[in-house]
Amino acid sequence: MAAPKPQAGPESRAAGAVLRGDGEAPQDIKMALYTHGRLIPSLGDAKLTRPIMGKKSDYNKQPYILGTLFFGTTSATSGVLANLIFRNSFKVRHEALKTYVSLTTLPFLSTIVTFKLFVTDALESGNISRENCVWRSMLIGVTCGVTYPTALAFNTNGRLAVKYHTVPPPPKGRVMLHWMLLCHTRVKLMCVPLVFQTVFGMLHGLLHYALSEKLRKLRAKSVPGD
Repeated sequence: MAAPKPQAGPESRAAGAVLRGDGEAPQDIKMALYTHGRLIPSLGDAKLTRPIMGKKSDYNKQPYILGTLFFGTTSATSGVLANLIFRNSFKVRHEALKTYVSLTTLPFLSTIVTFKLFVTDALESGNISRENCVWRSMLIGVTCGVTYPTALAFNTNGRLAVKYHTVPPPPKGRVMLHWMLLCHTRVKLMCVPLVFQTVFGMLHGLLHYALSEKLRKLRAKSVPGD
C-alpha cells in the first residue's frame, strides 16, 4: 500500500502562499487584509507613514516657544534700558550686578508666563478670536515689557539712592515727586521700547494665531474619519 500523503496544515499553506511569487494573492489572504470593510495597511505602508506621523507629533510639541522666548527677550532688554536710565538719573554706582540681574530676569519671566496663560492656553482651547489674541499680546508687551520694568527700575534705584545718599534727600511727603523730577528728562527714552513692544506685540499676536490655526488643521487631518 502507498503511504498517505501528509496533509498541509495552516502553517504550510501560509508558507506556500508566501512563496508564490507570480500572480494574484490567494483568496484567504485577500480576505485577511480586510476587517469590517476597512483595508489593513501593509508593512510597507506602515514604514512609509511612520516618519511622517513622527514629524507631525514633534512639530506639535512646542510650536510657540521660539516666538515667546523672543518676546520675553525684548522685555528683558527694556528692563536693562530702564535700569540704565534710572541709575544714571539717581547717580547710583552700587549693586550694579544685582539690579541688572533682577531687571533682566523678572520682566523676561513675567512676559513668558503671562503670555502662556492668557494667549497660548486660550488658543489651545479655542476660546479666543484673532482680535482678542492681538489685543492681549499688545497689552502684555506694554505691561510686562515697558510698564513693569520701568516701575521696578524706578523703585529699586530710588531705594539705592536713598540708602547710599547719592542724591539730595527728598522733602517729607514729596518723595515720589522728587524722584520724578530727577529722572523726567531721561525717562522719555522709554518711549522707544514702548513703541517697539506695541508693534511687536501686534505682529506676534497675529503670527501666533496663524500658527495655531495651522496646527489645528494639521491635527484635524491626522485624525482618521469615521
